[in-house]
Amino acid sequence: MSLSDNGWCVWITGLPGSGKSIVSRALIDLLNQKSVSVQLLSSDELRKILTPKPTYSLEERDVVYATLLYFAKLLTQNGINVLIDATGNFRRYRDDARSQIPCFIEIYLDCPLDVCIQREVERKETYNAPAQIYQKAMQNKSSTVPGVGQPYEVPLNPEVVVKNFILTPQEAAQQIYKTIATKK
Repeated sequence: MSLSDNGWCVWITGLPGSGKSIVSRALIDLLNQKSVSVQLLSSDELRKILTPKPTYSLEERDVVYATLLYFAKLLTQNGINVLIDATGNFRRYRDDARSQIPCFIEIYLDCPLDVCIQREVERKETYNAPAQIYQKAMQNKSSTVPGVGQPYEVPLNPEVVVKNFILTPQEAAQQIYKTIATKK
């Protein structure tokens, strides 16, 4: 590897409950099988450190996503491939990453809100995501849930759109991997 080689960054975005964490882990497994190393950056894990008692305010979201971008940019500049598992409900968060990271791939997990809500009710593993967010939103106990109380801005030109209510996590990972393999 030359000193000018950068890593790539894949940002998996979608509504809460769309399957970002489980698809990210399936993609990591697939990449590992192909001997491709990648560092996972999870907004939920980062948020536990930055904002242990999160309010999900706009100001707090700005800090969390700016920090995710900062880490992703540093890692890719040092030749490390990065996978971001984060809702990034505003397009500007993902657009900032695209403008600052030379090899950036945006993946949109397209999943209807009703499916996301049902998945949250049924899920056993939260991957550090807050639990019962849709239930709290429907009971007017939370106004900050993307897709319900806050907007979720669908990507305009993602490199990949995954119909994540049809595909298994492994099939979604395969679809994403095909794009990574052509870009790297």
